[in-house]
Amino acid sequence: MSNLIIRFAQPSDLEEIINLCEEHAEYEQANYDRTDKLEKMKRALFESPTPPLHCLMATDVDSHVLGYATYMRQFSTWDATPYIYMDCLYLRPVFRSQGIGVKLMDRIQEEAKVLGCSLIQWQTPEFNTRAIKFYKRIGATSKSKERFFWEF
Repeated sequence: MSNLIIRFAQPSDLEEIINLCEEHAEYEQANYDRTDKLEKMKRALFESPTPPLHCLMATDVDSHVLGYATYMRQFSTWDATPYIYMDCLYLRPVFRSQGIGVKLMDRIQEEAKVLGCSLIQWQTPEFNTRAIKFYKRIGATSKSKERFFWEF
């Protein structure tokens, strides 16, 4: 896509980020509750000198939002090194298979280097075969693990 812009999210993007999160959750067959998300996302992205979350927006030159990716710097005890955890990568269905996902991944890789990381980790549901094919095509490998959640 020749008119693609990958940029960091701005505070004016918050409502659209929440919309994308909701679309992403629906795509992954998960529930999504919008309650308090706008304020929480605002704090995570914009209200700290070292924000815990980074968000890249994929837009066209007319500022139409095509998708987003979020990531954060974490630390691997086993490897004794920092890495990037990509929490979300989502493109609206009409914008898939146009090279936008590759551009987002390339940009996350660039940002990882800036943050002193040489590894990016993420996960996707087993049923998301299209994403799995995409990730394998760009050279990613996978490990089987089961993710647990403990709410309190």
